[in-house]
This record gives sequence, C-alpha cells and structure tokens, in this order.
Amino acid sequence: MSSNKSISTDTLRQAAKKVALFLNTYRVFLFFLVVSALYGFIVWRINVLAVATPTQAEVQTAQQENATPRIKQSVVDKIMSLKDNSVRVQTLFEEARNNPFSE
Repeated sequence: MSSNKSISTDTLRQAAKKVALFLNTYRVFLFFLVVSALYGFIVWRINVLAVATPTQAEVQTAQQENATPRIKQSVVDKIMSLKDNSVRVQTLFEEARNNPFSE
C-alpha cells in the first residue's frame, strides 16, 4: 500500500489555478464576508469596552493621580497682603477679574 505522495510543480500549479479560479469566482462574496467580519469584530470590541467597569484599584489610582490641589492658608494670606500693599498688583488683579481671557 505504498503510494507516491510527492508534490510536483505541475500539481502545485493546477491546485493554484483551481484556488485562483474559486477566489476569482467568489471574490465579491468573500470581500463582503471579510468586511462583515471586521465590522462585527469592531462593533463587538466597542460594546465590550463601553460596558467595562474599572476595578477598585484603578479607581483609587485615578483618584490619586487627579488629586485636588490644595493651597495653604499662609500662601493665600501672603498674596492678599501683597495685593493690598501694591498698586500695580491691585491693577493686575482688577484687570484679571474684569477680563480673565486677556493675555
């Protein structure tokens, strides 16, 4: 029961022609299947990522990274005393208060 299973170039060429003929015949349908599969995969990933909830560790890390800045009362007092003592600084504060978007 020994059969010769060697592959020759003629056999490969014939097989390649059959595959090429099949792909050429159904190329529009295969393109539609590939695009549909990609679209379905993208929609599925969007759905998975949209409903994902963060873990408690991720929430704590985000809270630590986005901590609210605190200003010491002594710094506020110092700025207020400087504002009260200088006419130029008072003018700057008034200009900033009246038009905060000017440069």
